[in-house]
Amino acid sequence: MSEQKQTINPANRQINSLNLQEDSWRVFQIMAEFVEGFEQLSNITPSVSIFGSARFAPDHPYSLLAEEIARKLSDAGFSVITGGGPGIMEAANKGAFAGCSRSVGLNISLPNEQQNNPYQNVSLNFRHFFVRKVMLVKYASAYVVLPGGFGTLDELLETITLLQTNKTHQVPVILVQSAFWQGLLDWFKNTLKTHNTISPEDLNLITVVDKPNEVLDIIFNYYEKSPD
Repeated sequence: MSEQKQTINPANRQINSLNLQEDSWRVFQIMAEFVEGFEQLSNITPSVSIFGSARFAPDHPYSLLAEEIARKLSDAGFSVITGGGPGIMEAANKGAFAGCSRSVGLNISLPNEQQNNPYQNVSLNFRHFFVRKVMLVKYASAYVVLPGGFGTLDELLETITLLQTNKTHQVPVILVQSAFWQGLLDWFKNTLKTHNTISPEDLNLITVVDKPNEVLDIIFNYYEKSPD
């Protein structure tokens, strides 16, 4: 069987060159987003990042719960950081905005879904999800996760992975509303742990609560016991 010779089309080489130029400029855009995020957020401490669905109405019980938690955190001296959108994010920003500390929105540019909520003392805008996720995690003293969908699960699981692999400093991860999360937690325990794809101690990275005051108690107790 004779070997077929590969021919190079000069037009393809030109297209690849154009793609490389676009990617090179994209690198600078990404760097600029990181620099701005680091500069704006490095002094916003202590802070707590709150995650949850963008789809809940303002009067939904989960939204009202997020607002109450954020208000209590803000009055206790924690700035509150969210993704800056509607639903749980807006509720958390609203609660923090009404409190004593800063309300921070890390907004993402999306074609259809997200509109920045108006309850932000500090507002940053991102084009790249992964830059935004770094900022949501990097400076937080705790992560509070309310009910949500794929985006919330993505943020939760990535955060747990960073903690599990010691790629970020250890902080509390608090899931709010045990009834909502129980199925996932059972799967972690009965499937992942049973098949040894996670270690038993990995389950200790997560705490589940139902009441706003429990969120504050866990955070304060964690840092009172912390050697740092």
